[in-house]
Amino acid sequence: MECTVRWTGDGMSFLAETESNHLVAMDGAPEGGGRNLAPRPMEMVLLGTGGCTAYDVVVILKKSGQDVRGCEVKLQAERAPVDPKVFTKIHMHFVVRGKQLKPNLVESAVRMSHEKYCSASIMLGKTVAITKDVEIIED
Repeated sequence: MECTVRWTGDGMSFLAETESNHLVAMDGAPEGGGRNLAPRPMEMVLLGTGGCTAYDVVVILKKSGQDVRGCEVKLQAERAPVDPKVFTKIHMHFVVRGKQLKPNLVESAVRMSHEKYCSASIMLGKTVAITKDVEIIED
């Protein structure tokens, strides 16, 4: 996997191009010279982790024959107060919607994502305390 990140030359805005030819903008906070035009790089790390695990949960539930109709994960992260301001805690709240979902299969899908499939959360879990909970909504 490859990507290229280029400074736009304006403030602290950067444009990333992925190997799959997609563009993603990033920007800094005003106090750091940015103009608040796009997500911060560390927000991208957090949202990428959420996307990775939500993807896994949907795939696992579909393969389990579950009628999953929605999946979102709300991530709350804490960072160290001084540089490097790494993540110290991440909590993931999964909200899974579907028809007659089996709670044990939903919880198993979340667990399997975090223990076996989600590269991002497994990598972050080496240095960050990650907690998770699940809410199931009948659709």
